[in-house]
Amino acid sequence: MRSRGRSALRPDAGRPADGLGCSVVEEILPAGVCVAERFDDDGPAELFPEEQAVVAGSTPKRRREFATVRACARQALGLLGVAPVALLPGKGRAPRWPEGVVGSMTHCRGYRGAAVARADELKSIGIDAEPALPLPRGVLGMIADPAEQAMLARLAATAPDVCWDRLLFSVKEAVYKAWFPLTERWIRLGEVLARIDADGAFTARVPVGERDRHPCRFDGRWLVRDGLLLAAVAVPAREDPAVPASDASA
Repeated sequence: MRSRGRSALRPDAGRPADGLGCSVVEEILPAGVCVAERFDDDGPAELFPEEQAVVAGSTPKRRREFATVRACARQALGLLGVAPVALLPGKGRAPRWPEGVVGSMTHCRGYRGAAVARADELKSIGIDAEPALPLPRGVLGMIADPAEQAMLARLAATAPDVCWDRLLFSVKEAVYKAWFPLTERWIRLGEVLARIDADGAFTARVPVGERDRHPCRFDGRWLVRDGLLLAAVAVPAREDPAVPASDASA
């Protein structure tokens, strides 16, 4: 099921006819992570009553997205051997996973996906999917410092077909999704400092205090595929949680 050896920039991978089982994001996650994906909301996606209550006042589009991404999450949990459960938003709207499980969900136009793993193997997961389109005007200045903007200009000179500004946004979203369950602390995307490599890797750091034992460095992978940008972070369970900022400079 796991596919390797494809370029991070390759745009031409096909989708399955039923929208299931392609496992695009699996390519940028480590072994042991279970993934499920859909590319539309046409498949079955039942909600638990308590989940229905969460989106009772939402638009039909929002309810469909909410249901489909949770169907993906329960499918991924099944691959992990975990029975279906309600997946309710917790603190900071982060999903509350079953005991002993870590995970992340994402959805954007044309994509819904979830990734889960055992907590004794990974400390946290963050995945994000975005349409391969430039950011709206004014957003880049809110999330990127001058050094990051210069980095994007260099990357654009080598691969102009990639929406590097939107990829930076996706990278920072993935980092935040991995950061928040560990710390329960909100941070602005502009506080996450990222370095993106053209080969499909990235490194990001979050400023923390000298005595803060939460992770400050996150290493991940990114992918461009079929009109989508995807970024993923997986924090090993046995990794030293605090890496000096000088060792994770972006």
